[in-house]
Amino acid sequence: MKVAFTTSDGTHIDTHFGVAKEIDVYEVTKDGFNFVETLTFEGDLEEATHEDKITPKMEAILDCKIVYVKAIGKPVGNKLIKQGITLVRAQEYDKIPDILHVLVQSLNGDAPPLLRKALSEENKELVYAYDEE
Repeated sequence: MKVAFTTSDGTHIDTHFGVAKEIDVYEVTKDGFNFVETLTFEGDLEEATHEDKITPKMEAILDCKIVYVKAIGKPVGNKLIKQGITLVRAQEYDKIPDILHVLVQSLNGDAPPLLRKALSEENKELVYAYDEE
């Protein structure tokens, strides 16, 4: 399952989705996690029009099951949720490595209520993909 984080330093989830210049993407499995890529967005995101700064970000993370943000606007959040993405607002003290470890533990046992839906959807997709083979 792919998980994304809005970040300015690769450690802290400290950026609003709309003005994030970087979004780090990880692959998380029962065995651990691996860094996939840093999505970068250029330009003056504070001054860009809504569509110019949001649409490329939304398209770039559509294959992620969970996106951690410092904050996100309600209309954009609703669009992402409709695409099947679970949004999580990070707390000030949250760090990406800590969250990744919790996600691995969650995949191997009881997930917190907030993550159950994303994890169950991931498992349904895996079962469906397996059944097709």
